[in-house]
Amino acid sequence: MNSRELKPFDGYIDSTKIAVIGCCGAGKSTLARRLGKTLSLPVLHLDAYYWQSGWIETPEPQWREIVTDLVEGQAWIMDGNYSSTFDIRFSAVETIIWLDFPRWLCLGQVLKRIWRYRGRTRADMAAGCPERFDWDFLRWVWDFPKRSRPKILEALDRYAEGRQVIVLRHPSDVRRFLSEIQ
Repeated sequence: MNSRELKPFDGYIDSTKIAVIGCCGAGKSTLARRLGKTLSLPVLHLDAYYWQSGWIETPEPQWREIVTDLVEGQAWIMDGNYSSTFDIRFSAVETIIWLDFPRWLCLGQVLKRIWRYRGRTRADMAAGCPERFDWDFLRWVWDFPKRSRPKILEALDRYAEGRQVIVLRHPSDVRRFLSEIQ
């Protein structure tokens, strides 16, 4: 999918199921919280469901079951990338919001977040998963455009029809978007 083919945001969201995706550090959880407050929708932070205490990953079959159960809820805003469940989530949503930010911006935000929450668990994270400095994670963020962006484009090609897809490329786009929501 060529994101330039997408229609510009018209200021109106008539959705009760919204997915917020993008690189770590792009601000998915922050946007989801703000959007949830504005639209009076519950927010589901996928990190809180995926990670188990001590940064233990949920096995894939169990993870897919969890996400399948989550999407059955009547209304929600779900933030998190987790491309292995795009099929489940994108089939259920009415709106997909993609924070397609430059890697340097995401990396900078991740470093700020590590410093701000060091040793503490964020509200949008599973209990027992404190923020920490991790070179592999920083590499993951740096490689996101090469590794994960093609998966997002492929999923949007497959699931965009009949759904509102909003692509925001910079924090100023997010601020404008939030100020325009009706």
